[in-house]
Amino acid sequence: MFALDRSAIWVALRFAVAAAAAVYVGRQVKKPTRFVGRLFAWLMNNSHSALTDWGLSHLKVDREAKVLDVGCGGGRTIEKLAGMANLVYGIDCAAGSIAASRTHNKRLIAEGRVVLQRASVSRLPFANDFFALTTAIETQYYWPDVVNDMREILRVLEPGGRLVVVAESYKGGRHDWLLGPVMRFLGSRRLSVDDHRALFQSAGYTDVELFEERGKGWLCATGRKPLA
Repeated sequence: MFALDRSAIWVALRFAVAAAAAVYVGRQVKKPTRFVGRLFAWLMNNSHSALTDWGLSHLKVDREAKVLDVGCGGGRTIEKLAGMANLVYGIDCAAGSIAASRTHNKRLIAEGRVVLQRASVSRLPFANDFFALTTAIETQYYWPDVVNDMREILRVLEPGGRLVVVAESYKGGRHDWLLGPVMRFLGSRRLSVDDHRALFQSAGYTDVELFEERGKGWLCATGRKPLA
């Protein structure tokens, strides 16, 4: 009986450790801390690179345009955007992400071509009509109030400015059977293609377009700020 009790206790302890580890990893993915989170930011830089390239392929950016990357993570998207525009801003709510992004873009920051700061999408520290383009790569799932946060981005876009949202987890996507449960575990929202279109429209965007790479399970959604 004692041996059975010890076995049960061991199983329970292993489950508790695994559960605690899963919760910790989930928190790091959503909001990397300053030290351990740098590893997660580096991993995301590499795992999201091809997705980012595909999403950015739907853009044509004026070299003189001011660009904002919301949820800049480890900073690789910032680097890619700096190859398209002369001045790129990045914000992230996580200290670990900002630290990793600053390290990754050290040269561009020194040249005055990249500006990074810790901030929330719900309260962007920028003036109205400031950016020609805003990107959000693999981050919209975690926004506190997605409709109002989309409107906050709309505020800082110039008339005719564009928001681009790129995701590899969406309802109905090729890998939804696998990523869906993971995203639910992380407490993240899951939107279909039609949900994304409705979201852009309800937040006040026009010229909404949706692009899918069905073979890879990728989605790119874009919309513009009305001219008047």
